[in-house]
Amino acid sequence: MMGPSHALSGATVWLAGTWALDHFAGYEQSPLAVGVGTLVCAGGALLPDLDLSGRVTRNQGGATVARTFGVFSLFVAEVVEKVSLGIYTATRLSRDPRRTNGHRTFTHTLPFAALVGWGTTALAGHYGKWAVVGIVFFMAGLALRGLFDKWAERAGWVIVTLCSAAIAWFTAAGLPGDRGYPMLGFAVAVGCVVHLFGDIITSAGVPILWPVPTGRRLWRMIGVPNSMAVKVGGKVETVVLRTAMVAISLIALAGIFAPGLLQRFELDTWADGFGR
Repeated sequence: MMGPSHALSGATVWLAGTWALDHFAGYEQSPLAVGVGTLVCAGGALLPDLDLSGRVTRNQGGATVARTFGVFSLFVAEVVEKVSLGIYTATRLSRDPRRTNGHRTFTHTLPFAALVGWGTTALAGHYGKWAVVGIVFFMAGLALRGLFDKWAERAGWVIVTLCSAAIAWFTAAGLPGDRGYPMLGFAVAVGCVVHLFGDIITSAGVPILWPVPTGRRLWRMIGVPNSMAVKVGGKVETVVLRTAMVAISLIALAGIFAPGLLQRFELDTWADGFGR
C-alpha cells in the first residue's frame, strides 16, 4: 500500500476500536485522548516503511515516512534500512534470497511491532509527560505526512515539523500529571500491525511469520495470490479502500462524540427498511 492508505488505515482502526470500547465496554476517553491516539496510530501505521531510504544528501526518494522531517528522517531511514538488512543477512537460511536492501524485512514483522510498542510504553512510563510530548511530536509528523500527503509535499518538511511541534505543545498543555500513558505504546504497535496487514493484501507480501522458519526459509513473504492482490496505487486502493476507511472513521467519530445522532440514523434506517 501507499503511505496515505497506511496512515488512513491506522486512524480508521483506532477510531473504530475506540468506539467499540466505548459502546461495548463503557471505556470513555476524552477528545484529546481520542485525537492523540488516532494520530499516534496513524503515524505508527507508517513506521515500518522507515526501512525504505532515499538519497539523504539530495533530500530525495525514500518512502513517504522517510521524507517527513527532510534530511533528518531520511538519515534515520538509511540507518533503519541498513540495520534491517543486517538482521536479514545474519539470520537468513539457505533458501532465503540474497538481498542488497532491507526494505520489507525486520520492520515488517510482528516482533518489530511488539518491540516499538514496548519501547514507546517504557519511554513514556520512565520519563513521563515530556517523553509523551516527544513521541506525539514524532508520530504527529508521520501522521500529517501520510494523511495529508499532497499538502505535506507542497508545504515542505519545515512546515510539517512546525505543525507537529504545535500539536505536541497543545497536547502537553492538555495532559494531566506524570503517569505511564500505556495506550501510546499500544497505539504504535497497533499501527505497525495494521501496516503489515495492509501489505499482506498486495502481491509483494511481508515476512509476518518471522522468526518462525517455514521449510528452509526464515523470511518467507506472505501475501494474497496475484489474482486477488490489491494493486499498489490502483483504483481499488485509492478509491474503494480509502472511501470505505473514511466512511468507517466518520461513523466511528459519530458513535464516540454524537451517539444520539448515530442511534437516530440507525432507527431511521431500520424504519425505512421496515416500511418497505
